[in-house]
Amino acid sequence: MAVTPSTMLPLGSKAPEFSLPDVVSGKTISLSTFSGKKALLVMFICRHCPYVVHVKEVLARLGRDYASSDIGIVAISANDAAGYPDDAPQHLKAMAKELGFVFPFCYDESQEAAKAYTAACTPDFFLFDANRALAYRGQLDDSRPGNGKPVTGKDLRSAIDAVLVGKPVNQKQMPSAGCNIKWKKGNEPAYYGR
Repeated sequence: MAVTPSTMLPLGSKAPEFSLPDVVSGKTISLSTFSGKKALLVMFICRHCPYVVHVKEVLARLGRDYASSDIGIVAISANDAAGYPDDAPQHLKAMAKELGFVFPFCYDESQEAAKAYTAACTPDFFLFDANRALAYRGQLDDSRPGNGKPVTGKDLRSAIDAVLVGKPVNQKQMPSAGCNIKWKKGNEPAYYGR
């Protein structure tokens, strides 16, 4: 199982615009969907990746735990569904329903949103503050499939909690790691495979 790390987009980067369909509701989700929220978490995940499978229950719980907080959360899958049918919209919808996601789960068919965010792996997390400046990017926690460490979400939760109360986020951030985004042939971004 090859491991791909996050690109670690520079802190302070502005949240790129996106406009994507939610696989459950069919509604179009964009940055403006979350306007007025103190924080925005953008997660790049998929259905088939063992790294996402390892943390999926904690991602669902994170959504429930922060549902009444002033944070917008969106999950995005950008994998090429032709090559990875488990990541096709209908299977993403089934995943969202099985896990009880309380946040939108969008499909990025063109892969343009993933490129704009420099997403590299699944899972990959990007947390923005009220000004939509990047405050955290990196791992959920230090658990990985097979390393025996519990999945707690502590790194990401600590960053969310800081942003929600207007405190600075710890600048020492560890990259996420997982399966690489499954790019369509010829659509690989310049940062892929570096």
